[in-house]
Amino acid sequence: MTVPARDAPLRTAGGGYREPERPLRQRLAGWVPALLALAVLGACAFLVGADPRRLLEGLPRLAAWAARAWPPDFTDFPTLLLRAGETAAIATLGTALAGVLAAPLALLAARNATPFPWLQQPVRWVLDGLRGVDAFVFALLFVAAVGLGPFAGMLGVMLHTAGSMAKLWSEQLETADPGPADAASMTGAGRAAIAAWVLLPDRLPGLASAALYLWEFNLRASTVLGLVGAGGIGQELKNAVDLLLFDRVFAILLVILALVAAVDRASALLRRRLS
Repeated sequence: MTVPARDAPLRTAGGGYREPERPLRQRLAGWVPALLALAVLGACAFLVGADPRRLLEGLPRLAAWAARAWPPDFTDFPTLLLRAGETAAIATLGTALAGVLAAPLALLAARNATPFPWLQQPVRWVLDGLRGVDAFVFALLFVAAVGLGPFAGMLGVMLHTAGSMAKLWSEQLETADPGPADAASMTGAGRAAIAAWVLLPDRLPGLASAALYLWEFNLRASTVLGLVGAGGIGQELKNAVDLLLFDRVFAILLVILALVAAVDRASALLRRRLS
């Protein structure tokens, strides 16, 4: 006589089959992840002080401010263009200089490219530190070091982006096809030569795409660096908000949206050319 497996379907009196009942412990275990997720979300709501009533009370104020924002105030439009240019310069120069810093760091952090394997993990720790500190915080520190203005913002963007870019680039290098690298190694080429003549040309489109993505991200992030005195159009936005000039705020937001849209289109065009 064969004994059916514990999880096998059971035959009913009518000739059909039904699933066996799971033990209570198994049924309760299925609810544990959901309960833990609810507990975490509840703790987060408590820590942030989530209060729907306060939101409902604030909506009329937002509506009143929105009504005061029309029509947008483009008075002194050349100043807005200058600040928008500063923001674009912060993001562009910061991303470019980050690439200069990220290139050697990515080679040292990539498992298949580093000429010094013992340095790989320490370099990854450095990259984690650079990525872990936001550009906003770096900009705040550089404002204290070099003074107010877009130069401090650019330095903050550069350091944070260097960590992110080197991390993305090292992962791109590690996903390269090992065949060409192995063939070059059999000819006696060292790791530095393999990285320069095999890995980098093979992964160049992916490396460029990652850099362009970070450029787009940095442009958006740079729009708020003015809140800590790091220049750009964020400085104009902060001044307008402090003075409750909502028509001016609306005009600045329109300029920011136009700037971001232009950079997104340019980045998409460059990506298509690289693919």
